[in-house]
Amino acid sequence: MNSYETALSIIRQLKENGHTTYIAGGWVRDFFLEHRSDDIDIATSASVEEITTLFPKTIPVGINFGIVIVVEEGHHFEVATFRKDLGYEDGRRPTGIAPSDPKEDAMRRDFTINGMFYDPIEKKLHDFVGGKDDLEQGIIRAIGNAHERFLEDRLRMMRAVRYSCRFQFPIETKTLQAIIAHANDLFPSVAYERIWQEFVKMARFAHFNVELITLHRLNLLQQIFPSLKDTHADEIQSRVEHLPRFPDNCPVIAKVLELFPNSTLDDKLAICRQFRLSNKELLFVEYLQKVEEAFSNENLELYDWAKLYANEDFFTALNILGARLEEQERKTLFTKHKKQMQKLFNPILRIQKSEPIIRSHHLKEQGIKPGKAMGSLLHEAERIATNEGLEDLEALLARLRESSHWPTSPE
Repeated sequence: MNSYETALSIIRQLKENGHTTYIAGGWVRDFFLEHRSDDIDIATSASVEEITTLFPKTIPVGINFGIVIVVEEGHHFEVATFRKDLGYEDGRRPTGIAPSDPKEDAMRRDFTINGMFYDPIEKKLHDFVGGKDDLEQGIIRAIGNAHERFLEDRLRMMRAVRYSCRFQFPIETKTLQAIIAHANDLFPSVAYERIWQEFVKMARFAHFNVELITLHRLNLLQQIFPSLKDTHADEIQSRVEHLPRFPDNCPVIAKVLELFPNSTLDDKLAICRQFRLSNKELLFVEYLQKVEEAFSNENLELYDWAKLYANEDFFTALNILGARLEEQERKTLFTKHKKQMQKLFNPILRIQKSEPIIRSHHLKEQGIKPGKAMGSLLHEAERIATNEGLEDLEALLARLRESSHWPTSPE
């Protein structure tokens, strides 16, 4: 069964056991926007205990908040008990919860377009917050008092921007005024990891550049990156206007770092660590920096280019650098490097497979003992082979003996 059919069977089972049960939140919104979605959340009057009794495989992800994951047919569904929140202290999560009815549950949610429920059995919408009207009018509106919604969870201010840019809906005036009023309160309530998750969600859809500009205009971007406090909105726009041309597989951090065109590698890595990014993402940032430096170095050897080309992320990096250029410059850049890559096909392959022409045993046969000198010679051999297009073993050994790296007397 697909995810919707599986969700339907879960809902049917809950309803057959006397529990009011609906699909909640984003799926309902996307359903009425005619956007296909497999991200289905379920809200029910059943307690956590009743849910875990009915379904054999559950994951207790948020028992204290009445939430469990039900696993059926290989699909995971968040199933939550209708609840009301009993107050907030840290600007992120409620101090406690109590069981409630669907209307009270809807009133604690963030935006009207996310606060609707849908009964897929009766094919009936349950809308206690005016979400359907706002969806039809194309408006992002906080549920109830916008100030209260943002003080409950400060990250909702960024979410408002995300939904506004994703759906091209303006933010309703009172909601917008509340964001402006509370932008300075983003920290310390919100952890940087949650900020990063929001950036990642923003970058999944078009208009990420517009989202960054909007965050800046609302004084949220400056809270996240204080160094941008005195940067004019026009400058931010200039720095990110080319983001729509970035490749689809581009790491999100590469897009965010376009906000800091003059930063050092150390500065960039500090930003990565602040968001607790993975080692893979840090390595990409380091590699992208090397490619950028290579493109500004007219004296770079073919061997150095071959090492850059051999990296699996080269075309991603090339497309990022190309996105910053005008169309004709971009075409010229791609043509130049595709031709050069073809010329260096064999050296690239050797680097990727770790199969150099000259290996340690060849040098041992020449009387070179393992050590620093041997390592230097192995490196020099591959450099000569690549730069001079020399691939014959004996000819390469002869050429290596002529180099300054060859010891005057074997070790």
